[in-house]
Amino acid sequence: MEIHKVAVIGAGTMGRGIAQVFAQSGYEAILVEVIPEQLQRAMAGIAKFLARSVEKGKMTEEEKAATLTRLHPAGELAAAAEADLVVEAVTENAELKKRIFSELDNLCRPEVILASNTSSIPITLLAAATRRPDRVIGMHFMNPVPLMALVEVIRALATSNETTQTVVDLSCKLGKIPVEVNDFPGFVSNRILMPMINEAVYALMEGVATKEAIDQVMMLGMNHPMGPLALADLIGLDVCLAILEVLHHGLGDPKYRPCPLLRKYVDAGWLGQKVGRGLYHYVAGEQPPKK
Repeated sequence: MEIHKVAVIGAGTMGRGIAQVFAQSGYEAILVEVIPEQLQRAMAGIAKFLARSVEKGKMTEEEKAATLTRLHPAGELAAAAEADLVVEAVTENAELKKRIFSELDNLCRPEVILASNTSSIPITLLAAATRRPDRVIGMHFMNPVPLMALVEVIRALATSNETTQTVVDLSCKLGKIPVEVNDFPGFVSNRILMPMINEAVYALMEGVATKEAIDQVMMLGMNHPMGPLALADLIGLDVCLAILEVLHHGLGDPKYRPCPLLRKYVDAGWLGQKVGRGLYHYVAGEQPPKK
């Protein structure tokens, strides 16, 4: 099946990045978001990113204009009915995602592929909410989407070879590197990353070292580009907590139990960079150490 028009559901950090990458790669991209302010912020953020790319000589003014022309903001899920592929990128909540997949199944043509950008929720669970499980797949982009090369391609229990190959080929056309992984909670990326972040928060809670020291050890000693606590703030502490809860529930192993300090910060609304305060207090002028 030829993919010409794509719908992205959810205009958060990931959704807007995914829509931008599709539009930059020549696809018509419908960005669906039911909260008008969120949709406006997303479109403004994309325009700002593209303007910076022009300033840095990474794209021309004409390419920027063409990309924006291919982006189509929409306030209702019904707009996805026009798409050849839908990528869901809403918050990490299994019931919400299942409901959206069920609605998309009713809206979209039978041949349309439904993909999820979920960070950890099993794709088979989402596929079961549809009548097209052979056309449901995971397409997990990395943050920030326009800059990161990896796409985890997650095949659900009933995903067909044709669907998988279509998504692998499409990822390559986006300039990404697709890596196929099996459908387990957290897949590969977050099954390995989140326990590291969680352990870093435990080390902070237990007073092993300051947050700056923990991040510096991992950057300077393990050659990580940024420390795990700074990375948690970038991802969003609420997102980290949600992924850890999926891992803990789905795999039943206490090693995935979220750190109480992480839960406390989320309860306080200290969610990371997006709100100006997380493990680092950005509004107060704190900044993570740089390599």
